[in-house]
Amino acid sequence: MATPDDRRYTDQHEWALVQGTDGTGSEARTVVRVGITDHAQDALGDIVFVQLPSVGDEVALGTPIGEVESTKSVSDVYAPVAGVVAAVNEKLAEAPETINGDPYGEGWLVDISVAADGGDPTGALLDADAYQALVDAS
Repeated sequence: MATPDDRRYTDQHEWALVQGTDGTGSEARTVVRVGITDHAQDALGDIVFVQLPSVGDEVALGTPIGEVESTKSVSDVYAPVAGVVAAVNEKLAEAPETINGDPYGEGWLVDISVAADGGDPTGALLDADAYQALVDAS
């Protein structure tokens, strides 16, 4: 599967996609959708359980926000941005294997609401080419 170039990536194999902005003025917040990459789900194997944070939880950049469990291992999921959990993919509670089948679409994990400061909250992350180079080197 090709690495989509419409999102940014971490070296821990999470992806982040800016969904848009909620609110106006000083209340404006950018919503960032987060998931794990195709490379990550492939390395994990068949995903059987996902533990996600709750809506309203504050998350700090680079800290664990959940776990993905497969038949092989358990892997932490790290926050690629800091903010507040705005939504979780409830579908994964009943069908965690969705991540294996569609890691960049229906297999998303959480939406994180980030204070909108006019910049791209994912700007410091890897672009698709840099992420692919990281994967190819490993």
